[in-house]
Amino acid sequence: MPTDSLLPYRLPATWLGTVVLAMSPAICWSGDRDSELPVEEITVTATRSPTLISDEPLRVEAVPADEIEENLTLRPGNVSSLLKELPGVRMQSSAPALAGGGMQLRGMPARHTLVLTDGLPLLGAEPDAFGLLQTPPLDLERAEVIKGVASALYGGAALGGVLNLVSRLPGSEPGWLANVTSRGGQDLAGFFTAHGASRWSGTLAAGAHAQSRVDVDDDGWADLASYRRYNLRPRAWWQDGPGRSLMLTAGFVNEEREGGTLPRRQLADGRSFPESLHTRRVDAGAISHWTLGNQVSLDGRYSVTSTHLDRAFGAQRVASTQSTAFAEEAMGGMSRGHRWVVGVAFERDQLAVASVPGVSYTYSAPALFAQDEYAPVPWITLAGSARVDMHNVYGTFFSPRLSALLRDPHGPWSLRASVGGGFAAPTPCVDEIAATSLGVLRPLQALHAERALSASLDAKWARAGWDLNASVFTAVIRDPLAVVPRAGSTLELVNAPGPRRTPGAEILVGFVRAPLHAIAAWAWLDATEADADGVRRAVPLVPRYTATLDGIIESEKRGRIGLELDYIGRQSLADNPYRNVSPGYLEFNILAELRFGGVAAFLNALNITGVNQTHYDPLVRPSPGPGGDPITDVWAPLVGRTFNLGVRAEL
Repeated sequence: MPTDSLLPYRLPATWLGTVVLAMSPAICWSGDRDSELPVEEITVTATRSPTLISDEPLRVEAVPADEIEENLTLRPGNVSSLLKELPGVRMQSSAPALAGGGMQLRGMPARHTLVLTDGLPLLGAEPDAFGLLQTPPLDLERAEVIKGVASALYGGAALGGVLNLVSRLPGSEPGWLANVTSRGGQDLAGFFTAHGASRWSGTLAAGAHAQSRVDVDDDGWADLASYRRYNLRPRAWWQDGPGRSLMLTAGFVNEEREGGTLPRRQLADGRSFPESLHTRRVDAGAISHWTLGNQVSLDGRYSVTSTHLDRAFGAQRVASTQSTAFAEEAMGGMSRGHRWVVGVAFERDQLAVASVPGVSYTYSAPALFAQDEYAPVPWITLAGSARVDMHNVYGTFFSPRLSALLRDPHGPWSLRASVGGGFAAPTPCVDEIAATSLGVLRPLQALHAERALSASLDAKWARAGWDLNASVFTAVIRDPLAVVPRAGSTLELVNAPGPRRTPGAEILVGFVRAPLHAIAAWAWLDATEADADGVRRAVPLVPRYTATLDGIIESEKRGRIGLELDYIGRQSLADNPYRNVSPGYLEFNILAELRFGGVAAFLNALNITGVNQTHYDPLVRPSPGPGGDPITDVWAPLVGRTFNLGVRAEL
């Protein structure tokens, strides 16, 4: 089950050089999953010194390797299913005609979730609606989530939170996976390692993924877009003892995606409406760690990313290139009980759209940051972070964050409090533009940076196989971006006249007693925003209530069988000609896997309840919506009941 702790692992030192990861204690298991060996405190390397997870004040929720292994068979081509059991974490549909999506944390806009790979922004400063869906999970060791404003740690791209995908090391077991689905999906992925006697070692992740276009309700519109995707990611490590290390990585993704009307089919007005997207992404990154002596170390992170998109939306075709260059150097150490970090960073984010005037931009932001963590007595730990970003267009921003941990050093409970502020520079990476095209967007003008403040209170109790977490939180975004329809099916990006507010609460309960693993989660959100007239309304596509109940019986040698029940509550809908509020619905999944030594065969039945949005209303609008969009937003599954069958093996 997902926990707010980490399995024993030496984290990439450079990433930890800029922020002390904070995890609260939880029951974890090591060795044979059929045994019961609780480990309540785990030591990781944070800011180059061994640190107990239970000593950190900032809560980080993590999906460890065992959970990734259980969930990667659901959707081997992307990571969208890995975080579904965490309350307040949801894949939100965007660019629905092409099956795009982004990660929404506690009701904050998905564009404000910073996605990192080993601490590097390899998907860019603001991933598009397809970056996560083009990231396979086979080479992942762990996924970590920080909810709430994290600009003090990561700058302006982390206004809603952070997802960090931690890769497997060369000592991991290599393997491969093949999968087919009843809806025409195919996946083939492999993870390979090389570890010799020299100081160098490496891994290689590669995959080929395909999906056929599917029209479930036979209305002539593709409910499931087709794609052909190839991805490649080599990594190399150089280790010269405990004091010097270097990690190098590069990545390549090429995908052709196609949706819209099917061949020889038309919309109600007699038009065909093709939609397609060609994505080509290349990236490179480096992480270094050097010990300077006297408990002081120097850590660096560097990356460059370029994503070229060629998008067809009806008769429009727009090509764009988004590139990000990132560099950071941090010095950290221990002094008189303080764990401190100071550093400098620089980020350059550029969007080039030659065919659309007034949309391109070039942002650069050098930054200074510092953090200190101190425990004056054993039962309390205090942490403070601050960052100053000097943005070339929108000015200078100060982003603070304060956290505190209170716990019984010998007992089962802990309490955390955190408050932080941050900013985000305006970009056209909003859902309404992702659903249509940059070609319908008017020139950007007179925009202000978004500013946000979030606060949370987290309580935890763990004992005898039980793990209980409860949280209350709130966040406010001032000058949030909004999209306003204009004449000629164009859209304009503006700052809304009022703030966006997202108060809420979460409960996560886990229980493990071999061979049973069970988890229950519940979340409540009251996300509201101001419309064009300043009147408050519920934020569209943010469920007020969500809940999950999962159980799995597992034997390390024989396999597993699991049941998943997900409830998605009512959602406000915008510009929907059929209804203003969606009904709640239940999804039921059955997962099964049978192991034969190092080979496992799996069969999953997804959405057994057969939930399908087109059973309630048509997907295609009777007339085009804002920006000329021919379909409504997607608030429920479109493909109904699905089965997938596959094999995975260790090499």
